[in-house]
Amino acid sequence: MRTFDLTPLYRTAIGFDRLANLLNAGEAPSYPPYNIELVAEDQYRIVMALAGFDRSELDIDTERDSLVVTGRKQKDATERTFLHRGIAARDFEQRFQLANHVKVTGASFDNGMLTIDLVREVPEALKPRKIAIDGVLNADTSNVTPLEQKRDAA
Repeated sequence: MRTFDLTPLYRTAIGFDRLANLLNAGEAPSYPPYNIELVAEDQYRIVMALAGFDRSELDIDTERDSLVVTGRKQKDATERTFLHRGIAARDFEQRFQLANHVKVTGASFDNGMLTIDLVREVPEALKPRKIAIDGVLNADTSNVTPLEQKRDAA
């Protein structure tokens, strides 16, 4: 019996699971490191660690159902000799697949941390709604049967 770790599937899908598409997409890039948080029902937050980047070197774009965060590091004018280089600070492009009706509401960059806030805004026409049976809604919350309610209404 095979066991699969589905953790990589949840790394770039926000607001839903596109299992079939993500299985074919392969492993998501691991640079730069990021977290995806569920802040509240239908509210999400992506936090990316971007040490060494300046606000002017970052771009955030939305294209259809995807969010693209791009970092283009400017070349340093001074030549340096590193004995150890642990801070990558290299160019990147990170794509996140968004569910239907998920919109970016804002972004901030503070102390090397990029925060992107998202919200799912489902149109009223697509939200679930209760359907009245025989003109009676929520008959189960009362001790009166729908037949008795119908008789009393007449």
